Amino acid sequence: MLSGLSFYAVSVLMVAGVLLDFLLGEARRWHPLVGFGNLAIALERRLNRGNRRFARGVLAWTLAVLPLTAAAALLVWLAAPLGAWLAFALHAIMLYFALGLRSLRDHNLPIAEALARDDLPNARVLTARIVSRDTTSASEIELTKASAESLLENGNDAVFGTLFWFIVAGGPGAVMFRMANTLDAMWGYRTERLRQFGCAAARLDDALNYVPARLTALSYVLLAPGLQGKRRAWRCWRAQAPAWSSPNAGPVMASGAGALGVQLGGAAIYDGEVEHRPPLGQGEPATGADIGRAWLLVVRTTALWLSCALVAAFILEFAHA
Repeated sequence: MLSGLSFYAVSVLMVAGVLLDFLLGEARRWHPLVGFGNLAIALERRLNRGNRRFARGVLAWTLAVLPLTAAAALLVWLAAPLGAWLAFALHAIMLYFALGLRSLRDHNLPIAEALARDDLPNARVLTARIVSRDTTSASEIELTKASAESLLENGNDAVFGTLFWFIVAGGPGAVMFRMANTLDAMWGYRTERLRQFGCAAARLDDALNYVPARLTALSYVLLAPGLQGKRRAWRCWRAQAPAWSSPNAGPVMASGAGALGVQLGGAAIYDGEVEHRPPLGQGEPATGADIGRAWLLVVRTTALWLSCALVAAFILEFAHA
């Protein structure tokens, strides 16, 4: 691994990072990703002008991601001579700041609770905080779809992709991935202003996320209830994912919706216009209770990944003993 850590250390630190995230949640003040977002805004304003906007987008991505990734790697390298425990702690802390597992719970379960109380106005406000679609007059089914799709997709972006790159390159790898994913979320829109400038950010995020997204989709298939549920999730992945413009969101959301046995996707309102998106999943239309089921699928997938890492570490350590 590029981080120089043994797989045993990586697996233990993965568990530590996830536990820190689950216990502490997002930092209320001075969160590094918030600061990075401000940096991204400043770079976009400064560089997204004039001609050669694609090249300017490449330059902006390079200036935003590579120096901070190098700084994170340098910090770990400088800490190593002072004690392995300090370097290990830095890896775990970097993973903690890069993860968003508890954040998914904190932003989505209140939507399910509001829907359970038939409090549509509050559910609409809460949903608008996590998605870009218009929720002003959204129904329970539309709000549920928005929340469940966000959980399934961001389970990959904020959790499993981050864990994958932590396995590859330790804390700096996790930080690099989340910064790249953040830039895609900020610059990757196909608007007139961002179409050329954000193209590199979108394509680089697609490349970094390609393997993690398929591992996530496979995990959703494996964790679907019963053999029939697993077959349904697999069929949805193979049949529905190609229709989505995103090469990574499609497999993740299609397999997740299939695993839950509900219908997601379909029409949604963006900037006042109805966008007819491909269908996801199979079964009854999703309702508020399915938000909690989607959250549990993400949690169970996290447990699966951590368990596999620990078992693999034990086998490798035993083989080398």
